[in-house]
Amino acid sequence: MPIRRWSGVLITMLVANWVIVAAWAQDYPSRPVRLVNPYAEGGAGDVVGQLLAEKLTHALGQPVTLDNRPGASGVTAAQSVARAAPDGYTLLFGHTAEMAIAQSLVKDLGYDPQKDFKPVALGAVFPLALVVKSSAAYSTIANMLAQSRSSRRPLLFASSGTGTPGHFAGELLRLRTNNRLTHVPYDGGGPALNAVLDGRVDFYFSSLAAAMPHLTSGQVKALALSTARRSPTLPDVPTVAELGFKDFDLGLWVGVFAPRGTPEDVVVRLNREINQILSDPEVKTRILQTGGDVSLMSVDQFTTFVRAQSAKYADLIREEFCSRILFGGCLGFGTLSD
Repeated sequence: MPIRRWSGVLITMLVANWVIVAAWAQDYPSRPVRLVNPYAEGGAGDVVGQLLAEKLTHALGQPVTLDNRPGASGVTAAQSVARAAPDGYTLLFGHTAEMAIAQSLVKDLGYDPQKDFKPVALGAVFPLALVVKSSAAYSTIANMLAQSRSSRRPLLFASSGTGTPGHFAGELLRLRTNNRLTHVPYDGGGPALNAVLDGRVDFYFSSLAAAMPHLTSGQVKALALSTARRSPTLPDVPTVAELGFKDFDLGLWVGVFAPRGTPEDVVVRLNREINQILSDPEVKTRILQTGGDVSLMSVDQFTTFVRAQSAKYADLIREEFCSRILFGGCLGFGTLSD
């Protein structure tokens, strides 16, 4: 066949394919959408994820369900969504751990957060609160650390999983204070908070979203926040940095991601719908009441944000935790499957 005829056939096929994809995108969604949350119920992602699923159901005209799939600090769920059909019906409600931290800790992660996902929209950003059981004898970090130095056993701190921001915060506190602090990982913020309530651990750097109900009920008390600035939700709680620990600034963010190859029209529509939901005064108030901060971002802005977060944690891992290597892993971390 002459080259000119081949070119004509190729152009016809490309145009037909574009028309099919465009028509398909306009019909999206035509069936239920699943939003996969990589952690157990009760964490920051669960609070915001349930809210978004509820509002997206009305906005899209199809059921949107939040599917909690905890395991391996979010990696298991991320792997499954990365392999899902790129059609907009299976989305990841990603967290800092599996989308910005894991790639710097795990050699064979099973997915590439930068290449295998398309960032859709930022959900919320949360400071972490160092919480202890309300009956704890200490009310300040200084007193808590003093007790650890005088005790025969180290203080135990929980996290929602190895390599999560709460784990980072606990390890950073250990390194900066040279105290005996031992990490105990759980499969989500809810189980980690329960460990504090049950007295199985001494403290936990929890997202404010997960901690607020327990702070309000008086079951736990907050000694400090992990971010550089205080939170309007807890204006009387100091930051760790205020207490003399320089450059202590860690937080947790959540957002929606689609598998690579998801049609751009679908991604843009989801971004628009989510931002409209987050700009609603009632929704914004509900998130602010949990200690979260809402920041509306375009697809490109959220993509830049995720890349910057990945670079930040890569630097932190290299400079703070990998200056010494123990048993083939970074000090205090090893791998996310630990």
